[in-house]
Amino acid sequence: MNMPVVDATGHVVGRLASVLAKRLLNGEEIVVVNAEKAIVTGRKSVVFEEYRAAHHRGSTASRMRGKGPNYPRRPDMILRRTISRMMPYQQPRGRTALKRLRVYLSVPDEFKETPFETVAVAKRPPQGPFISLGEIARLLGSKFEVDA
Repeated sequence: MNMPVVDATGHVVGRLASVLAKRLLNGEEIVVVNAEKAIVTGRKSVVFEEYRAAHHRGSTASRMRGKGPNYPRRPDMILRRTISRMMPYQQPRGRTALKRLRVYLSVPDEFKETPFETVAVAKRPPQGPFISLGEIARLLGSKFEVDA
């Protein structure tokens, strides 16, 4: 198993997603762990309101019919969707690139011994307001469980 394992702890979601999308398009297989600890910069109330608005977008009639777009609530799926939106998904190369991505909450047993990689341009020193994907997911109503 020679895949790079990226630890998302403390990484800014957008920056991490853009770097990983490019690497996936170049043919790498990537595993991302600790997705719930990735951060979104900005005031908590503003950031959460943007995510909440995405969930409640559209008319009542379209929501009642079950029409999309469906926005994920779990942190690993939010991160996966962010990465997928930075790839040409309608083209076969974008679709196959997304199949090479694995995103996990916490660290699965099979990756506990592997050295983790960090993405330097996406790592953010603690300054200014931010909120983690785990907090956003809980506020959206997700009931995900993290193995401690």
